[in-house]
Amino acid sequence: MLLELRAENYAVIDHATAVFGPGLNLLTGETGAGKSILIDALVLLLGGKASSDVVRHGAEKATVACVFEMTPGAAAILEANGIDAEDEHVLLRREIASGGKGRVFVNNQPATVGVLRELAPELALVHAQSETLVSFDQAQQRGLLDRFGAISTDAVAEAFANWKATTAKLEELLSDEQDRLRMADMWRFQSREIEQAGLHAEDEDAQLEAEKRVLANSERLYTAAMSAHDLLYESERAAETTVGGALKHLEELARYEPRFAEPAQQLAAAKAIVEDVDQAVREFADSLHASPGRLEEIEDRLAVLDRLKRKYGQTLAEVIAFGADAAKKLAEVENRDALVAELKAQQERDAAVYETAAAQLSSLRAEAALRLEKLAVAQINDLAMNARFHVHVTAEKDQAHWTAQGWDQVECLIATNAGEPLKPLNEVASGGEMSRVMLALKVTVEEGAGPRRKKAVLPRTLVFDEIDVGIGGRAAEAVGRKLKTLSRGQQVLCITHLPQIAAFADQHLLIEKAEKQGRAQTAIRLMDADERIREVARMLSGAKLTETSLKHAQNLIESSR
Repeated sequence: MLLELRAENYAVIDHATAVFGPGLNLLTGETGAGKSILIDALVLLLGGKASSDVVRHGAEKATVACVFEMTPGAAAILEANGIDAEDEHVLLRREIASGGKGRVFVNNQPATVGVLRELAPELALVHAQSETLVSFDQAQQRGLLDRFGAISTDAVAEAFANWKATTAKLEELLSDEQDRLRMADMWRFQSREIEQAGLHAEDEDAQLEAEKRVLANSERLYTAAMSAHDLLYESERAAETTVGGALKHLEELARYEPRFAEPAQQLAAAKAIVEDVDQAVREFADSLHASPGRLEEIEDRLAVLDRLKRKYGQTLAEVIAFGADAAKKLAEVENRDALVAELKAQQERDAAVYETAAAQLSSLRAEAALRLEKLAVAQINDLAMNARFHVHVTAEKDQAHWTAQGWDQVECLIATNAGEPLKPLNEVASGGEMSRVMLALKVTVEEGAGPRRKKAVLPRTLVFDEIDVGIGGRAAEAVGRKLKTLSRGQQVLCITHLPQIAAFADQHLLIEKAEKQGRAQTAIRLMDADERIREVARMLSGAKLTETSLKHAQNLIESSR
């Protein structure tokens, strides 16, 4: 949810901070106090278009900032854009200079307006007359219907991914023939060059480098080996002769004194070790003289391996893998006709699976649409409207319209006056009507989907502005109750001019404008219980408060509970 919204040198705001809480947050104040300016600031933080006109006169720049709670979706968006997540919060900030330039920061790190627009659907959805950032487009209407009907698109998404992958592979195989033949020649050369090198061990170069080091120092190593052999076996005082003589004496002692039996065994083991070491150094010395041309062979082989690594990979393992991939691509080209036939058959199978899943999804949506429009029209007409409402689901079965969410186009249609035809919401509904329709739809989805749907909280804040245009009395109370109902599942922010709605607030914020040092300034503050009564009374009776209006305000607030 939205925790805090701050503005500095923004329009008529010098410096103001609004702190929000869970449930229903209502903002009230006299006309012209700057209530809608806050909504405009939030829209700006969600990627709206900036203008230097918002910079307070005399200031160099305007700054707006807000703090949202972190969501898994927001964390994924930040990671995808290389922005570090900051604990459990998302901090958004925009600076607009008087000259027109601006800067964007997310979690105090430089970002772009594009990142704000990616985050917007995850964090907040704004419904206001001046709001143009997040329109209630067909994708959102489809998502609302799916949420209402507890409809999963997983099966369709998986089928679409399989069909798309097969189609892409087939299109690649059927691409330009000249390019295909040219690539085939290149793959054939690469595959043959790597194959002729006879690469078998991934560490062959390391083994050869070790052997090269030995051969490059063969004379020194031979001298060392033969010297060791002489001291171990050949000389008059060779270790083998000395240890053997001592062993005979110990064995003689052991015949009469048992405690020398174990030392005799240890010395026998030492003699065996000396003999083994001697044999190893003699064999090593012999091997140095056995292949006088081996060093040249190793250097030639290493040169071949280095050339391959420069061309195909940093390691022999990468070179081997590159060769296998080139051979595979070449085989696909050489067996193109068979592969094309196989892929076309697979594409048909994948398409059939998708069509089955998409048709089932369309059926579920059509059923859910009937239930949604029946419940929604009752909710809409509770809000001082006399409207007809219809959810139109059209199955666009042509492959050009296939998506991971199915092939359906979902559109909400409404007629707000008797005798008029049904038309899309954005062509018929005014700003206030649109907000009320959205409120009714949201309440319908949250309350009226029935036991089949698992309750889930949308991870975003809902903002309604100008929702009470043209209504009053019982209709206003109905709007307040619906806002309250919706706020049980997610955070709701609403600007209102009506006391019947203001009475339902969980947090009631007052927007005030006063003149300080010859300039108008807007301030925001959270009201306590007594202040709430006085503000609702003002909304009931105007600037002059009376005992009757105060009592009426208190009754409104108490009854709303």
